[in-house]
Amino acid sequence: MAGTLRNAPRSEVRKEEGTAKKDRRPGMVLLTVLLCQTMFILDTSVVNIALPAIQRDLGFSAAGLSWVLNAYLLAFGGLLLLGGRAGDLLGPRRALITGVAVFTAASLAGGLATSGGLLLAARAGQGVGAALAAPTVLALITTHFPEPAARARALGAYAAVSGSGAALGLIAGGVLTDWLSWRWVLYVNVPIGAALLVLAVMYVDGAERRTVRLDVAGSLTSTAGMTALVFGLIRAAEEGFSDARALAVLGAGVVLLVLFLVIEARSAQPITPLRLFADRDRAVGYLALLFQMAAGNGMFFFLTQFLQEVRGYRPLTAGLAFLPLTALILASSHVAARFVPRTGPKPLIAAGGAVMTVCLLWLAQLTPGSTYVFALLGPMVIIGAAMGVLLVGITTVLMTGVRTEDAGAASGLLNVMQQLGGALGLAILITAFGTATRDAQGTAHQVLTDGVTTAFTVAAVLTGCVLVSSLLMRKRVGADA
Repeated sequence: MAGTLRNAPRSEVRKEEGTAKKDRRPGMVLLTVLLCQTMFILDTSVVNIALPAIQRDLGFSAAGLSWVLNAYLLAFGGLLLLGGRAGDLLGPRRALITGVAVFTAASLAGGLATSGGLLLAARAGQGVGAALAAPTVLALITTHFPEPAARARALGAYAAVSGSGAALGLIAGGVLTDWLSWRWVLYVNVPIGAALLVLAVMYVDGAERRTVRLDVAGSLTSTAGMTALVFGLIRAAEEGFSDARALAVLGAGVVLLVLFLVIEARSAQPITPLRLFADRDRAVGYLALLFQMAAGNGMFFFLTQFLQEVRGYRPLTAGLAFLPLTALILASSHVAARFVPRTGPKPLIAAGGAVMTVCLLWLAQLTPGSTYVFALLGPMVIIGAAMGVLLVGITTVLMTGVRTEDAGAASGLLNVMQQLGGALGLAILITAFGTATRDAQGTAHQVLTDGVTTAFTVAAVLTGCVLVSSLLMRKRVGADA
């Protein structure tokens, strides 16, 4: 082949090289968006294991320390709807590059922070960058993979990194904190972000910028409503749902989001087109994703608590305990993506929801003496397989049939459900945990285990709702789409 090209006319050589570059482009675009999604999802959990070291170094109070996590989640969740529409207005390539640049700069600032206030500001900056860039990930998959089978494989890969990101964050956080320092859980984003900027410039097509009017009223109400809702859920997780301030903020968030829907229904160019909810399967799919993220986020949190507080695992060991689960998410997502064009996503969602429900009830049988190999490894491996299958199905439902001009908004809304579901699930499960531990008797390990198993039981109810949601979908939605 080399000899053929060497002897061919120069114009033919350039043609061959241009064709090869074009053939490589979808794969490089997929690498770019998956690396981007991994970075954003990983940052929701990578800091968890580093929190004790951050507290010692920067002098955070116990209450203030939680905001190292919440500052990121609040900015990310509050600005997602705006970020999704900004991607439609600016074009996915511009939004991706801008968001990654902001995220990378904020990560560097966080690693260099010399006070708690500077770290919290940097974490909020990371959230702003993620809110702008994250919605473009699925939009780029939609525009660069129009063929159904190729799109199914790309969505499967997206679901794999979305599902495994939290577990990867726990593993990475343990390794970086134990081997280097807590600052490296932020510094690690700098080379990744730099690589993403290069890949985006080289391989992501620049869409034409559309000259449309930004929905200012919708932007303000959606941002304020989402911020209030996420803040209220965070406070409810800390203080309980009986806290007056949490209830007031949650109520304000609901009112603002209702007002947002009224504005969107009347807007000629809405920030979130309500036609996205016109399809019954997509509307039900958003609910399924909300329930799944609520259960999954809480499961990771309480498994980590059990491993470290009851079984006495070090941070690194606790992180590595999630490796089998992570591997199964990645493997099952790859397999499930090959079945979606033939079966449609409904059977995958139903099977994933049912299996996760059974395994969470299995985890609810833990005792203080339960060992990793004999009591945790089995359900964690099966849950990993179920999560991969489930997330491929849900992502396919939500992104099938979306108009090109709505791709950013649809992707932003999907990310909103991930963030809201995670915050809602943690608030609900921590409330259940607190109620159970107040009533429990026995040793400290027994009391903690009673709270953890109660949380797993409630999480099983949430995944049961995923199963019910799947039954409301059409039989072959998304098949051969």
